[in-house]
Amino acid sequence: MYTIIKATLKDAQLLSIIGKAAFLVAHGHSAPKKDIDNYVSQNFNEENFKKELSDVKNEYYLIYSDAKIAGYSKVILNSKNENISSEDITLLSRLYLLEAFYGLNLGKELFNFNVNLSKENNQKGIWLAVWVENQRAIRFYEKRGFVKVGKFDFKISETHYNPNHIMYLAF
Repeated sequence: MYTIIKATLKDAQLLSIIGKAAFLVAHGHSAPKKDIDNYVSQNFNEENFKKELSDVKNEYYLIYSDAKIAGYSKVILNSKNENISSEDITLLSRLYLLEAFYGLNLGKELFNFNVNLSKENNQKGIWLAVWVENQRAIRFYEKRGFVKVGKFDFKISETHYNPNHIMYLAF
């Protein structure tokens, strides 16, 4: 049994904890430890989440499994991408699941929730950036119909960028 709820300011600390843990599992080996540690401390702190949650364009959703927090997503409606000609598309900025909840189809449920949310808001598709070495995530998105439409260099530090695919799913 799972539940999905919209995150609020009171969830900033929880998002910080989940974000750090999920990012380190997926990306912790993608750059020198010092770079990763600095990136995580700058981007996954409680204050940063409070700022993001205060911005109405950012929508965060928490997924619980049997009343235990399992992960979260972040979407931004009406977020254009230079690789996609369609207007009115959603950016799936994050889809993070704690490792203990892998294999329970919770990522799929949270993903489907975000697709339905996008459709309800008259979006024509959904796009994302995914690290080229994150094969687990790439397979997940390809199974759902995403296609690679471009490239993006994700900045970890002043000296390190991770190559990403831009992937898109048209509705």
